Amino acid sequence: MVPRRPRPGETVTGAELSLHGGGKGANQAAAASLLGSSTSILGCVGGDAFGRALLRSLRKFGVDISLVREVGELRTGSAFITVTPDGENAITVAPGANLALTSRDVGAAATQIRDAGVVVVQMEIPLESVEETVRIADQAGTRVVLNLAPPVDLHPETLRVADPLVLNEHEASFLLRRRNKGSDNLEECLAMVPALLELGPRSVVVTLGHFGAVFSDGVSPPRHIPAPRVRAVDTTAAGDAFVGALAKCLVAGEPLQQAVSFAVWAGAFAVTREGAQESLPTLDALLRFKGDKACTHG
Repeated sequence: MVPRRPRPGETVTGAELSLHGGGKGANQAAAASLLGSSTSILGCVGGDAFGRALLRSLRKFGVDISLVREVGELRTGSAFITVTPDGENAITVAPGANLALTSRDVGAAATQIRDAGVVVVQMEIPLESVEETVRIADQAGTRVVLNLAPPVDLHPETLRVADPLVLNEHEASFLLRRRNKGSDNLEECLAMVPALLELGPRSVVVTLGHFGAVFSDGVSPPRHIPAPRVRAVDTTAAGDAFVGALAKCLVAGEPLQQAVSFAVWAGAFAVTREGAQESLPTLDALLRFKGDKACTHG
């Protein structure tokens, strides 16, 4: 936590340091598992204390870590996050062992990928590993939730398999080569959805922070799901809570609108807590949270 983010060349003192388990893939797996889904994670950690702590954390959250490979000579991927009093954050990532995940690792996990109800991929691993995962899943008819974070240019065949493509407004602007006008311009955000669908994904979800999310299943017109009003403490894992909750609903066969609505609530819950994995809700906690907000604002 910092009083404010420093300007270039400036030093800001008075920060508070805390260490938390995290990483996009780990957070999303933990989020889905805590909400009741049977979840496995494919990835790499370094042979350091951070890697061992992360694996202990994932085991505690009920995630199957049998597909995680330890790379002794590398450091575990880490993120350096500055959080200001309004809950907003800025993140710098040192990928470390994340970049050691190869297409060979993906191929070795092909059976698990084919047998999965939903496969979630994100972009903190090498692009070739993402593409191989998507290729195997597509051949098996496994649904792919593709979280374009951080944003990169993807092969059209990879985009085509996304169902949905999940990204925030900044990542959507990157993919569309547009200037981001902000999530308060709802018409602009809704207009992003058909433009993104034209790039090939089967469905699209754009997250808008405290404005909720806009989405389309590829057939119906774009729709907006607003977020409940909450006091933001730390937005660090909100997107990962959203993706994990979305996957939990989709693997249960729920329609995209219902899944997005549930995911918006999960993201809202996460911003009211500090940290990454520590801020993720269990199903019971999320249902209580929804009930409390309904009583407050109903």
